[in-house]
Amino acid sequence: MTVEQLSHADKGFLEQMEDASRRYASRTGERGGRMAALEQQGILYADTPERVSSRLNRLGVDWAMATAIERTPAAATTGTSLDLDRELVGTDLLMLERFMGRNDLIGIDYLEGGFLAARSIGRITVRSPGSSHHGTGFLVSPSLLMTNNHVLGSAEEAAAGVIEFNFQAGLDGQPLVPVVFALDPHRFFVTHRDLDFTVVAVSDRSQDGQPLTAFGRLPLKEAQGKAVIGELVNIIQHPNGEPKQLALRDNQIVDVLEDFVHYSADTARGSSGAPVFNDQWEVVALHHAGAPRRDHDGNVLAVDGTRWHPSMGEHRVDWMANEGVRVSRILGTIQQFPLSGTAAALRAELFASGSSLHPVEVSPPTVPAFLTGRTNGAAPRNVTVDGSGGHHATTGSVSWSVPLRISVSLDENTGTGTGTGTDGLQPRAASPAVVTAPAGIGRIDGQSPAERDLAAAMVNLAAFSDRPYYDEASDLAARDAYYAGIHVGNPTSLRLALAEHLESTHQRRPAYKPMRLLYPWVDLHPDEKLHGIYSGKGFTPEELMEADAAVEAARIGRWQEFMLHESAPGPEAVEAELDRLEASLPFNCEHVVPQSWFAKKEPMRGDLHHLFACESTCNSFRGNIPYFDFPDFDEAVRHDCGRRDPGRFEPSEGKGPVARATLYFLLRYPGRIGDEARELQRAGLEMLLNWHRDHPVEVYEQHRNAAIAEMQGNRNPLIDHPEWAEEIDFAGAWT
Repeated sequence: MTVEQLSHADKGFLEQMEDASRRYASRTGERGGRMAALEQQGILYADTPERVSSRLNRLGVDWAMATAIERTPAAATTGTSLDLDRELVGTDLLMLERFMGRNDLIGIDYLEGGFLAARSIGRITVRSPGSSHHGTGFLVSPSLLMTNNHVLGSAEEAAAGVIEFNFQAGLDGQPLVPVVFALDPHRFFVTHRDLDFTVVAVSDRSQDGQPLTAFGRLPLKEAQGKAVIGELVNIIQHPNGEPKQLALRDNQIVDVLEDFVHYSADTARGSSGAPVFNDQWEVVALHHAGAPRRDHDGNVLAVDGTRWHPSMGEHRVDWMANEGVRVSRILGTIQQFPLSGTAAALRAELFASGSSLHPVEVSPPTVPAFLTGRTNGAAPRNVTVDGSGGHHATTGSVSWSVPLRISVSLDENTGTGTGTGTDGLQPRAASPAVVTAPAGIGRIDGQSPAERDLAAAMVNLAAFSDRPYYDEASDLAARDAYYAGIHVGNPTSLRLALAEHLESTHQRRPAYKPMRLLYPWVDLHPDEKLHGIYSGKGFTPEELMEADAAVEAARIGRWQEFMLHESAPGPEAVEAELDRLEASLPFNCEHVVPQSWFAKKEPMRGDLHHLFACESTCNSFRGNIPYFDFPDFDEAVRHDCGRRDPGRFEPSEGKGPVARATLYFLLRYPGRIGDEARELQRAGLEMLLNWHRDHPVEVYEQHRNAAIAEMQGNRNPLIDHPEWAEEIDFAGAWT
């Protein structure tokens, strides 16, 4: 068969295959390094730190939990590998263990999620005079489906196409009756050759009158963190136009490019236009082609070792790797198309569907009764009947209550007086209360976000409870290994070497979650309590964890009020409201380098080296004021937290730890602070060095440093080598 004899679809597929082959070949070195890291260190280290952290955040787990699991034997189990009370073992922990390859089992809701996802996937058929071709497509909004450009390359081609749902076998093995819908490119048609996608409207009624809404949709989400290198993915498809089939956890992601993702398998392959899912049944990519094996002459090989030709079908290609187009890149491109009228409205509907809380949206009439009523994100919820009698899943219109077993006692007084103050917890754990949470914030496994964070924090507390507080011998060995290549002698060279080392070893970059990461282990003192960094007052970890959970729930309640009064707030209004919420409802955690100095950006915001437990009254009392050393500090009347004058603050306690944390920040993030008068200036360096010298390192900071090194990868040189404070040219860290 000559090129001239090939159909448009075959020509397009061959072009995409050649492009994918070139991309795959060009990434051989990078891919080899990533796969070596996966084999030697595990899935937490195969991808970039930013992507792995985003993935953990999206899974609702954290680096503290991952660190605890890493310390257990690597053998796979059929349950959690942690020695915990069974009441503490929830789906989040089991999901993380499965993600890390420590748990062979998968929750039963996984099958339910796959069943629901499959409903929205159909076979596309395009018939033209003298030829026809097939592909896979899937609904991405109430009106639109997605497939490949090489399946539907033009509006004219789409107008000749249909999509068939239920083209599959039933439970009895007999074929179901397909439900056929015409495509409607006159209402919406967007296609892109390079990213190989097409989005087209579908008729709202099938040829026999059934509603399109009965088949739900697979919302496309722009958010990062849907999958990382090393994860297994699923593909639901109509290979070569055959009945619907599933490649279940048989493809492993081996590389992530800017626009594409590569995944490989020994057996199961993808087919054109099929959705690629993670284990939560979120669409990660649009499958479109791959890199085939070739003979010595460069000819593409078939699975039986013979020379492949297009008439065999893409399912007969002997693929080395599959390639999918990243959903986030597709959405970004769709957003750039100049549309108006109905097409613009349908695009807005597409993006609104993507804001759904759940990876799959299906209406109840299409789901057996035994699958309804679930609240774990795999099954649909909040379903209404529209005026026409059609059923659809609502988006952004739910309201619910958070039954936190703690009271919310909000004190608008931020404690700026000069009296002795109280314990400062805001709010304080006590009796049961109910906090209303906003529309659009869903529950997973029956838990609100605040409850989920609190439950995870309790797991982390239990997981670390049987560990020695500080293993000096192990930590000294880790310290010596960490600084093996660092040489002292030249102050500027030492600063630059440490800055580079601290950044390159900051491999894991957790997001800001003090309830989960700081309170259960990192900031514990030898008496197994948390102490306010500025007041020295002691609290149990549970006290601060429960108090922060109440703050989180209260923030959600305030956010609901804001959204009720602001129908369509712009980005600036949203950011301003979030700032107000954080200021009026602070966590019991202090950034010794205030967040406003670095615009609340990560990884600075979540960097544990400068986070400390701090009752909210002291947190608010200091605000974002630079440290200062008052000559008459001991004689002046002051707050429990310290002394504050306009633009100056000196803490009552913690001067050594906060000085070393600030000096670490100067090394790790040079040039980030000091560019405004309200921030720490170069003149304050002598004060920090004095506090460092006058308040030596104790076992509390050594414990912190070792714990943070486990979670983040990097260490604080001023704790490990206090004598280096006089050897480093810190002045060069300012802009």
